[in-house]
Amino acid sequence: MNTPANGLPAVHLVDGSLYVFRAWHSMPNEFFDTDGHAVNAVHGYTRFLCELLERAQPEHIAVAFDASLTSSFRNAIYPPYKANRELPPPDLERQFVQCRAITEALGIHLMIDHSFEADDLIGSTVWNLRAHGRRSVIVSADKDFGQLLGEHDEQWDYARGLRWGPAGVHEKLGVHPHQVADYLALCGDAVDNIPGVPGIGAKTAAALLTHFGSLDALLDRVDEVPFLRLRGAASCAAKLREHGEQARLYRRLTRIALDAPVATEADALRRLRGEAAALDALCERLRFGPLTRTRLKALLVQD
Repeated sequence: MNTPANGLPAVHLVDGSLYVFRAWHSMPNEFFDTDGHAVNAVHGYTRFLCELLERAQPEHIAVAFDASLTSSFRNAIYPPYKANRELPPPDLERQFVQCRAITEALGIHLMIDHSFEADDLIGSTVWNLRAHGRRSVIVSADKDFGQLLGEHDEQWDYARGLRWGPAGVHEKLGVHPHQVADYLALCGDAVDNIPGVPGIGAKTAAALLTHFGSLDALLDRVDEVPFLRLRGAASCAAKLREHGEQARLYRRLTRIALDAPVATEADALRRLRGEAAALDALCERLRFGPLTRTRLKALLVQD
């Protein structure tokens, strides 16, 4: 991957909630804290975080968490947004708090907001960093992040060991980064309960955007759609005429916000020394084993 002319190292931006959920589903339910509460997600997330820090050794890093499953600005725009998702059970909510505590004790910048989602916090940070000539590595498997990748940025699906830049977005989705929000508005995103335009799947959405360039151009020139070499082109045009305004609404949901209240410069994301006493207390409460305790202590930034 090319680096900017200034040669500065990348800033790592981690989709923390994703890795907590993965740990919750993958770790056996056999870990308990001193109060008897389940902490399997905390153990799994902590292992992930240790491994990431050991491998990448980032000087600048931030972890974003979701706190806006029902209070995001998107819920005001479209109440059914993410209505298909169940709220985390109390056991998992408790573990999210503990995962955030581990993150902060390691001296890592934490990002969380009740109006903006983790995607928006990461997106706004990428945007701010780019203005200062810094490149970003987004640690997540979420396809939505493809829309953020500039020339020097990367996305890193840590669990699968896959990394890609802007060209990789096109290989995966058939559209370029600046088209990803339009693409998701057209074909929908079941994970977020965004229906998209009926009858338009991923391949059709990609083909339409390849031809027209953007959702707005597509809707402005919808009369041309029946003449495309596209299966069901006439029906597709009719659906676009009927659901065009909904598609524009869905794009307000699929487009990652770039104006969330986040740090404007990389210095704010520099790893701090961390809090050894807080980390020790967490290790005791969470009943971490000696290997995890040793790894965590070794990861504290030295003066």
